[in-house]
Amino acid sequence: MTANRKDLTVVGCGFAAKYPEGGGNFSVPLQYLLGLRRMRRPALWLEIMQSTGDPRRDGLIADTFRRRLREFDLDSHYCLIIFPGSPATQDLTGTRFFGMTRRKFLDLVAGPSVLLNLSYSIRNPLLGLFRQRKLCSLDPTEVCFWMQRMEMGQSEHHEFWSIGLNIYGPGSRVPATGVRWKTYFPLVDTTLFEAAPRPPEDRFTTIGQWYWDGCIEWDSEWRDFSKKAAFEKFKNLPSLHPGARFELAMNLADDDPERKRIEDLGWHHIVPHTIARTPRLYYQYLRRSTAEFTAIKLESFAMSGWLSDRSAVYLALGRPVITEPTGADPFLPEQSGMFFVRSLEEASEAVRKVRSDWKALSKAARSCAAECFDAVVNLRKMLG
Repeated sequence: MTANRKDLTVVGCGFAAKYPEGGGNFSVPLQYLLGLRRMRRPALWLEIMQSTGDPRRDGLIADTFRRRLREFDLDSHYCLIIFPGSPATQDLTGTRFFGMTRRKFLDLVAGPSVLLNLSYSIRNPLLGLFRQRKLCSLDPTEVCFWMQRMEMGQSEHHEFWSIGLNIYGPGSRVPATGVRWKTYFPLVDTTLFEAAPRPPEDRFTTIGQWYWDGCIEWDSEWRDFSKKAAFEKFKNLPSLHPGARFELAMNLADDDPERKRIEDLGWHHIVPHTIARTPRLYYQYLRRSTAEFTAIKLESFAMSGWLSDRSAVYLALGRPVITEPTGADPFLPEQSGMFFVRSLEEASEAVRKVRSDWKALSKAARSCAAECFDAVVNLRKMLG
């Protein structure tokens, strides 16, 4: 279903405003809005959030959200709706609107519109206001797992898009859902980011959640799909490269014994809220890195072809990426600036290559971002 260029494109999100300290979270829908602006398409960021129960706290969160948007000249292109209860059923009764009035919002979406519904953030009855509804899955395997068991938008959308590039490919374990997925790359606005010079110190970094609160039973077995488990095979990597610095920006409490354990192994623990509280700080942290090194949770096991939005930003900045395979490598250029590693030995060799041939790998990373991940390239595919 192709959208007319004059149709309003609404990017629906339910995970940015509620986490004001998460510059990386905010960055995900931001790339869609920036891409739509480059395409000169009418666009709206629709953010939904459950009330904290404290109207003053809600107001402060709304103010922070607006300030983040203002940094990118988008504060006249958003609507934040705060629901009094759980937004599982999104009835507008009793809601508070920020960015525009309820009347203006309803008038806007009453016209020709297409909704890009990120992670099934927008649900009925709010969902039914949009003429075209495209579900955009940012967690391919988990969404498909739950689609087999409950309503996750499969009966309410006209198109289904997933960043699981290998969802139907060889080795994929992604559960069948009964819907036909189209695929696209995670978006990055390659005009916002420019390739930057090599930092003076070789720093291999990543940002994420050390623990995972998901519950997935696979083949009658409960599996640990946390970053903690994924990094275990690579735990001794810093000791193999004493001339480089390896950083993990993970949410760990001060008294969590994991902090000491990983630091004893040579990793530097970074408090993510200190380096990624805003999108600008998040981008600066990635820019100060030599490359990303990270391990993958569920999507590596499922071989979905998933790639992270964070890795897309690293590539756009000209930073190579070392990560575990997810089945995505056949969809990338031969020279992509990405290394897919399965063992400590492969990871160590990839680190060696990055340090010895950084200039060529940085150029390949930037070229790959522009060719594959660019926001306009992918939005044109999705919208026509």
